Amino acid sequence: MAELKIDALVFDVLGTLVDEPAGLRAGIRALAPSAGLSPGPSAVPSVGPSAVPSLDAPGTERLLLLWQRHIEREQRRILDGDRPYLPSDALDREAARIVAEAAGVEDQAAVEELAGAARRLPPWPDTVAGLARLAGRFPLIGLSNASRTALLELNAHAGLRWHQALSAEDARAYKPDPAVYRLAVTVAGRPPERLLMVAAHAWDLRGAQALGLRTAYVARPVGDPPAPSDRFDLYAEDLADLARQLELPQGV
Repeated sequence: MAELKIDALVFDVLGTLVDEPAGLRAGIRALAPSAGLSPGPSAVPSVGPSAVPSLDAPGTERLLLLWQRHIEREQRRILDGDRPYLPSDALDREAARIVAEAAGVEDQAAVEELAGAARRLPPWPDTVAGLARLAGRFPLIGLSNASRTALLELNAHAGLRWHQALSAEDARAYKPDPAVYRLAVTVAGRPPERLLMVAAHAWDLRGAQALGLRTAYVARPVGDPPAPSDRFDLYAEDLADLARQLELPQGV
């Protein structure tokens, strides 16, 4: 650990500190009344044979996959220059419309409520205490693909506390575009190699690594695990493990 000299920690948010799929699932299940369904495990259409897909667990997962694929595809199109930049709020509204249509929901108020589910994401059990412990030693910077407005609501809902929260919207790009990581380097006022990027997504860490940041992978059930060829500086089971590896005593 002596060779790892860190002045600030930079955290991914979605998936790393909050359980994004859990929040989206809750929003999708809340569509059930608008779709004429019971939200329980045996949900069936209330009118007509197979009027809309079931919102049981498999049905919810199919709709969640629709949402995730849309966001991933459209962010990639923006990164590739095939589409003008749009903030995450706009992409979430698009995804919500696609999911609602697939569920047979036409109520616009229900669609807007579903889009807002992307801002109501629960923190992982170790997140709040882990950030507090790490903040006793390091400045903490949040660096998220969420828009400025979405990030504000995400932080408030999940109880995330930062010294600085940065949105990719400020770079009009999405990670892993280097411009997003430069936001953290500029704000920190330190060389990239003195910043530690913390994420549950190997693709995110590779992007930070390419700009010279040090990297820490934190395992999450919904993350993108490292490939055998990846060489990150730290590998942690959770934020408590990360604090231990950074040699923070329990009381800090």
